[in-house]
Amino acid sequence: MNRLKFIKKKHSGRDASGQVSVRHQGGEQKRFIRVIDFKRNKIGVEGRVAAVEYDPNRTAEIALIHYADGDKAYILRPLGLNVNDMIKSDANAEIKTGNALPLKDIPLGAIIHNVELTPGRGGQMARGAGTGVIVQAKEGDFVDLRLPSGELRRVDGNCFATIGTLGNIDWKNEVLGKAGRSRHMGIRPKVRGTAQNPRSHPHGGGEGRSGIGRKRPMTYAGRPAVGKTRKKNKYSNKYILQRRKK
Repeated sequence: MNRLKFIKKKHSGRDASGQVSVRHQGGEQKRFIRVIDFKRNKIGVEGRVAAVEYDPNRTAEIALIHYADGDKAYILRPLGLNVNDMIKSDANAEIKTGNALPLKDIPLGAIIHNVELTPGRGGQMARGAGTGVIVQAKEGDFVDLRLPSGELRRVDGNCFATIGTLGNIDWKNEVLGKAGRSRHMGIRPKVRGTAQNPRSHPHGGGEGRSGIGRKRPMTYAGRPAVGKTRKKNKYSNKYILQRRKK
């Protein structure tokens, strides 16, 4: 049996050379990483929910599963999955909250989460609190999914997904309340570029309240901060049937 927890290493936004590569990070509360089973590859083995726990590393709650063969694992806890409930991962499993099945065996209209994009790789989509994906259509070996953003995506029918909507729906309404809470989460203060001096940021300088003073916003390093900043063609773009942005 693998370890279920280990202490999270602090990097404070620094890369292997020790330089700050991601700003505004550092000083977070010491915490454990809970190893989550995104693959759900205990095929045919029933598991019992032994506990429902809080995980500081994610927005969703997690559930500790005791499997019939003696193994233990953490999974993401969907809404309605409670202590002593039984779950299973199998193509023939019942369509009920917490069970994991291949997409081709899940009926249309079902709400799912922890969806794989490549068979056997583990869930990559719909892993945040309150998220759920709708199975919209089936065509050949593929299944069309409606994502929470409104995007329509085509996924291989052999990919596994878990039934149900993830819990902790009110997470997005939570107010941190004070600056210290942000510091415990490892979030350091951010200062507007226009409030800095010209040597620290391209937007800096000027007398009184001034704009950024250039045609387009820039990062602190002088790179464009708006517009197309990523590669246009990604391998999975061909499976997007409808973009979230109309």
